[in-house]
Amino acid sequence: MRVFLDTNVLVSAFASRGLCADLLELVLLEHDLILGQNVLREFDKALREKVRLPASNAVEVAEFVTGEATQIVDQAEPANVKADADDARVLGEALAGQAELFVTGDAALLKLAAVDALKIVSPRQFWEALHAR
Repeated sequence: MRVFLDTNVLVSAFASRGLCADLLELVLLEHDLILGQNVLREFDKALREKVRLPASNAVEVAEFVTGEATQIVDQAEPANVKADADDARVLGEALAGQAELFVTGDAALLKLAAVDALKIVSPRQFWEALHAR
């Protein structure tokens, strides 16, 4: 499955051991990780400012994630949705990368539930769907 992880999921995966870390590991092992440049920029900034990783460590983490991604979307039109501009850009990247699933903790995006064929789910929903199979 082609899975796009939102910035908040990636940050949680590296900030603490838990559900998002387990999801990232599972996606890397069994699915195709799709990312966009906007998410990677947000991710790098969050690692430095919120998680307070030293710049060199933040670069290492970002390079690791980039290297593991199946596809990095460089440019995409924002999705035509009722969302703020940053969220529309990130959803546009997921659509351009032909992701099937968009995993996020963002309540506003979760309310959308789907954009075209892209299903939007929380980390918990994704985890439960994977283990229901």
